Amino acid sequence: MSGKNRRILALFDVDGTLTEPRKVVSPETLEYLKALREKICIGVVGGSDLVKQKEQLGDSPSMFDFCFSENGLLAYADGKKIGETSLVNHLGEDNLKRVVNWVLHYIADLDIPIKRGTFVEFRAGMLNLSPIGRNCSREERNEFEKFDLANNIRKTMVEKMRKEFADLNLTFSIGGQISFDVFPTGWDKTYCLRYLPETDFDEIHFFGDKTFEGGNDHEIYSHPRTIGHSIDDAKPLTTLRQLESLFGVPAPADLTPPASH
Repeated sequence: MSGKNRRILALFDVDGTLTEPRKVVSPETLEYLKALREKICIGVVGGSDLVKQKEQLGDSPSMFDFCFSENGLLAYADGKKIGETSLVNHLGEDNLKRVVNWVLHYIADLDIPIKRGTFVEFRAGMLNLSPIGRNCSREERNEFEKFDLANNIRKTMVEKMRKEFADLNLTFSIGGQISFDVFPTGWDKTYCLRYLPETDFDEIHFFGDKTFEGGNDHEIYSHPRTIGHSIDDAKPLTTLRQLESLFGVPAPADLTPPASH
């Protein structure tokens, strides 16, 4: 049996790629990733912070050859931290306060069926903004997603923020069901590529579900350094089947439902 090919990297989004949105990874997926890692390098790049990533995946820095949380603003290789970047140092407190104040005023005046809590979540490298509030229940999250698709709540808010904060050179990225991320332009998921030197890899395969323009996987999916694979149905089993066809590691017949693990 030939050894591991370290010049090929499979890089994964989390929600809708390795897990169902905000759910815990299935045991079958974990076993699959372990087997895949014996053949090639594997990595994960998510928008959430490391605490949330670990809630879904387990000890992600030790599970993957490369682990990137907050789009790579916190970076690990072989279980060791190799980089960290801060939003507050980049924008400055005055500009950050200006954005947060505007958002809170906007959401206060927003007419949507329900609001809960945690409308602004400050992360090391981005703001995550949620019109309904991140403290909503699973059922409320699902209902808001339908309401948002029909009424463009997040899309409209993003358009207004683009005009209001044009001077700050920010990127707005809609992902998941209830929120969107705000970060300096260039701090999308392609940020992690700076830790993956071109000379080290022949192929970097990226797998994600929000690969459409405006989705938080779009920039890295369409980047010239990656081979993009879209998980259009946002099902982890689809990811594993695509991996089987590419790398020959057999995918399981099905996955344990999230409520069961």
